[in-house]
Amino acid sequence: MGIAAVVFDMDGVLIDSEPIWEQVRHDYVVLKGGRWQPDSQKKMMGMNTLEWSSYLADDLGVAEPAGKVAADVIDLMADRYAHHVPLLPGAVEAVQRCAGSWKLGLASSSPATVIDLVLAKSGLLDLFTTVLSTEEVGRGKPAPDVYLTVAQRLGVDPKDCTAVEDSTNGLLSAHGAGMRLIAAPRPEFPPRPDVLALADAVIGDLDQLTADVVTGTV
Repeated sequence: MGIAAVVFDMDGVLIDSEPIWEQVRHDYVVLKGGRWQPDSQKKMMGMNTLEWSSYLADDLGVAEPAGKVAADVIDLMADRYAHHVPLLPGAVEAVQRCAGSWKLGLASSSPATVIDLVLAKSGLLDLFTTVLSTEEVGRGKPAPDVYLTVAQRLGVDPKDCTAVEDSTNGLLSAHGAGMRLIAAPRPEFPPRPDVLALADAVIGDLDQLTADVVTGTV
């Protein structure tokens, strides 16, 4: 039937948030006497809330229960976004453009409260039919759970969806769900070359997310 829905990731696709997550988590780990590692942020990209909060507590030595770690970090992130949402160039226009032709879903590793705050402040919330956090499904990315669930809630077969992702784990998640895959990699956190090669199309910015790229007719 062709493409019937477009499913966006949020962090690294619509907002330039990975550096903020890294700074907030780094400062929190140091404050709590933990041991931040150079690859910590990359390891956490795609993890759901339970997974990354457990990683901070168990692997990085934060002396707090995972539940408190999650609550503390989420509060810090919400405070940052309350003052400024770091939308990437062309993000609003890309979502609006796609909303005119397809159902839209959001499959994000951010907590639901943070997703709602970002979408509301950017004026995009009403354009998405389905919004889902990985904390609401069994496993975070790279497992396909969040993309499969979004497709189910949209009422669309995954093979009739196009996903827009940036990270290694996100690309693997959408690919595992069987969706057409568009990579929008961020230079600060480039995906693995072998994973990037799974993408049906690679775009340098969201202005390149045209109807032809979404449907594969280029």
